[in-house]
Amino acid sequence: MSIVHQLASGWLLDHLSFINKINYHYHQQHELHCSKNKPTSVCFDALQMDSLSCFDASAPCITLDSTRNPENDDEGNCEMFTEKYVFRPELFNITKPYITAPIHKEHQQSNEKEGPMNGVKKEISTSVIGKKRKRCVAFNQGELDAMEYHTKIRQLIFDGSFQLIQEGLRSGFLYPLVENQDKCSGKPIILPLESCSLSELCEMAKYLPSLNNMELETLQLMEDDTSVTEQDLFSRVVENKFSFSKMITLMGQKYLLPPKSSFLLSDISCMQPLLNCRKKFDLIVIDPPWQNKSVKRSNRYSYLSSLQIKQIPIPELAAPHCLVVTWVTNRQKHLRFVKEELYPSWSVEMLAEWHWVKITTSGEFVFPLDSLHKKPYEVLILGRVQEKTALPLRNTDVKVLPIPDHKLIVSVPCVLHSHKPPLAEVLKDYIKTDGECLELFARNLQPGWTSWGNEVLKYQHMDYFMTVES
Repeated sequence: MSIVHQLASGWLLDHLSFINKINYHYHQQHELHCSKNKPTSVCFDALQMDSLSCFDASAPCITLDSTRNPENDDEGNCEMFTEKYVFRPELFNITKPYITAPIHKEHQQSNEKEGPMNGVKKEISTSVIGKKRKRCVAFNQGELDAMEYHTKIRQLIFDGSFQLIQEGLRSGFLYPLVENQDKCSGKPIILPLESCSLSELCEMAKYLPSLNNMELETLQLMEDDTSVTEQDLFSRVVENKFSFSKMITLMGQKYLLPPKSSFLLSDISCMQPLLNCRKKFDLIVIDPPWQNKSVKRSNRYSYLSSLQIKQIPIPELAAPHCLVVTWVTNRQKHLRFVKEELYPSWSVEMLAEWHWVKITTSGEFVFPLDSLHKKPYEVLILGRVQEKTALPLRNTDVKVLPIPDHKLIVSVPCVLHSHKPPLAEVLKDYIKTDGECLELFARNLQPGWTSWGNEVLKYQHMDYFMTVES
């Protein structure tokens, strides 16, 4: 379970635990002392999922099984090496806020006299008093709209987050800052180099003449396959139907695939293979690359215009009464677009507005709540596809709860750009059991989900994982 605590205000999630409960195990069977003139080779590679135990960093996770395989006695002995891979924990080690709000000396002295539980509320409520803006104080209309929106939801964010943070501190999931500093190594986080740009590969692949003209079936990986051709990856949905995980190689780079997962790696202009599967989804989560000033300056990723986002074929992908969840930045222009233009164009009725609140491992907001630069929260807009004909929402034997408004999802964020928290467990009560789930503009895969994007394998790269030794 990624849900650590659930209250009326929302959920406290453990994103890292969700990833590591997939429990990647890597098995290599090596032939040793072969009598024939054959080089030592890997006989079988697979990443098997152990669903019986949760991640425990203190447990021995690399084992050696040197049991002889009778079938190979004529050629020599075989030894099985098992390595356990987990997501690099330092990528979630957010111990301090990205920006610390100024605190007056008197206020700081009063906080030092308080215990950690009483101090949390004052820590997260501190505003950016005295922070100087680099430009004129005059605000444009967009900034004024954002300030008005923040004023409306501020108390909701503050009260709900505080309740969940206190639960996390009581249970030990979150640690007071002093105690947490002892657990932190203090070493800087070194991110893996992106030696293979998936988005650039997709940009080149879309010019291949065969991609949009072929109606290829879903490529189901075989049990002993560890690689697929680049042509297959860019032209069809790839599925790992097994209950254990797999590893594939693309342009010399290795990626881990969770069990029961499917994906399409393509540019937005090459989504036809996803439609060719003729699969209808009960839940569609969308994380569009919204345009903003920082993206323009940094050139970190290509963004889409509002018109391009509207052209995403949600009506063709959605099952009746599909739940659609869209991640939106705090820019009011984008929020209004989703509510007033995007959802109506897809025949989606907006039902609720939730917020993802980002905190440190000690329970502070990653940005001051009243920061004029960045807010410590993002928005999710939830809605359902409306059918043209009057049909019941669900069969009488299928119970789906109504979607509540103004819920919070509180979690420690990943340092990787736009690595959103998992929504599978949070949303399971609002879709039918064993419903089909799809994530658009994904950068990682989830068991039981179909994922699409031009960087859909990005955070499945081996560099983001590590072996855990005893």
